[in-house]
Amino acid sequence: MKVFEHDPAHLRIGFIGAGRLGTALAWSFAQHGLRVVAAASMIPADAERLAAQIPGCTVMAEGQAVVDGCDLVFVTTPDGAIADTTAQFRWRPGAAAVHCSGVTDVAALEHAASQGAMTGGFHPMQTFGDPAAAVRSLPGCTITIEAPEPLNAALVAIAQRLECRINRLPPGMRGRYHAAAGYTSQFINALFAEAATIWKSWGATEDDAVRALLPLARGTLASIESAGLAEGMPGPVSRGDLGSIEKHVAALRPLGPGVMEFYRVVCDRTIPLGMERGAIDDAAAARLREILLQR
Repeated sequence: MKVFEHDPAHLRIGFIGAGRLGTALAWSFAQHGLRVVAAASMIPADAERLAAQIPGCTVMAEGQAVVDGCDLVFVTTPDGAIADTTAQFRWRPGAAAVHCSGVTDVAALEHAASQGAMTGGFHPMQTFGDPAAAVRSLPGCTITIEAPEPLNAALVAIAQRLECRINRLPPGMRGRYHAAAGYTSQFINALFAEAATIWKSWGATEDDAVRALLPLARGTLASIESAGLAEGMPGPVSRGDLGSIEKHVAALRPLGPGVMEFYRVVCDRTIPLGMERGAIDDAAAARLREILLQR
C-alpha cells in the first residue's frame, strides 16, 4: 500500500464536481504551487472551464479516472450529492477523499473510508458566487479542517499555502457552525434587501441603495475588525441616542408591520452590545424596548 504523502507539493490533486467552489479552490491551489492534475463534472463545460486555467490539468470523462489518477480527491459536488457521488467509485488504500461542505458530516464519505481511503473535511468560510473573485478573497479566510493524520497534516499545509486561518470543530457541531456562518454571509443579503425596500419608499432604486450602503457596510466591518463587536458598533444604540430610535419607529411604522417587525428584531439584538459598550444602562435598555414596541 502506498503511504499517503503529507507534503501537498507532492500530491496529485483532483476534483470531482466543478461548480463555483470547486473551480475557485482548484484555481487557488494551482496559483499556490499545488498539482491539480484532473477534474470531472456532470457538466463537461464546467470541468473544461476549471481545467482551462490550470496547466497540466486534464478533464476526465468519468470521476473514476480522477480517483484512479490522484492521491487527494476533493468531492465538490452539491452537499446532497456527496455521499452518492463518493459511493459510485472504487477507492484504494493510501488515497484520500475530502469534501468541502460546511454542514455535511465527514461520514458522507464512508464508502471511500470502507475501502481503505482516508477521508476528511476542508470547508472554506468564504462565498463563492464568482470563482475569480473568490480566488482573490480566499487569503485570510478561515478553513475548517477535520481529518486524521497524515491527511490532516496535508490539509493544514494546503490551508497555510493559501494564507488561510485554520479552525477545528468538536464532533456534532457542523450544523451550528454552518448556521452561524450564514449570519455573516447570506443574511447580509436580507439586511440589504430590507434597507433597499425602505429606499424604494421614496422612489430610489435598489441599485441606488446598494451603491450607497456598501461603503457603509465596509466601514462597519473595518470597525469590527479593529475594535470588536461592541466597541466597533456604530449607530444610535451604540451612543445611547434613544431619540433617534423613536424617529426611526415613527418613520417606519407607515411602511407596514413587516418592515417594523424586522426593525424591532434587529434593533433589539443591538441592545446587549450597547450595554457592553457602556452607552446604555438597564433603565435605558428598558426604555428602548418600550419604544420598539410602540404601535
